[in-house]
Amino acid sequence: MKLNGSCHCGAVHFSVQSPHPYPFNLCYCSICRKTAGGGGYAINLGANYSTIEVSGEDKISVFHATTRDKETGIVDESPAERRFCSLCGSALWVWDPRWPELVHPFASAIDTELPVPPQHTHMMLSSKPAWVCFPVAKDDKSFAAYPDESLAEWHRRLGLEDSEGRNRPQEHR
Repeated sequence: MKLNGSCHCGAVHFSVQSPHPYPFNLCYCSICRKTAGGGGYAINLGANYSTIEVSGEDKISVFHATTRDKETGIVDESPAERRFCSLCGSALWVWDPRWPELVHPFASAIDTELPVPPQHTHMMLSSKPAWVCFPVAKDDKSFAAYPDESLAEWHRRLGLEDSEGRNRPQEHR
């Protein structure tokens, strides 16, 4: 599925092909929550990095988050590149050199109508602040840290992609 996205002020527009466009994976980690998640979480989609096309690239800035090991106190910079508009601050996508074939656009930056997910995965709940309410539906999954399946595996398990890994949109429920 081709996804079109943009920042709030319109200085940056992008498009990318996504075999995994269902916005189901809600991340409550402090990095996602503070850089892209006004509701207490952010939603990243899965797409093919080789297909990304950008206009307004000169208006994009990159942020590398840092993490602190709870046991040792060591601070480490993430290699993941969080792209955002330098004019309005809109979070656009995350790209990580450890998985160079993937790019993860934030659902909040996508202008294309996204398919409605049949269930949600709530991840990194150990980082969720107390003020964040998260309604868990009957079929939702919840994890203190990372989920037990990837974006691709989730789409496959629910029959939301064809045998070649291409998105197969379901009727909206």
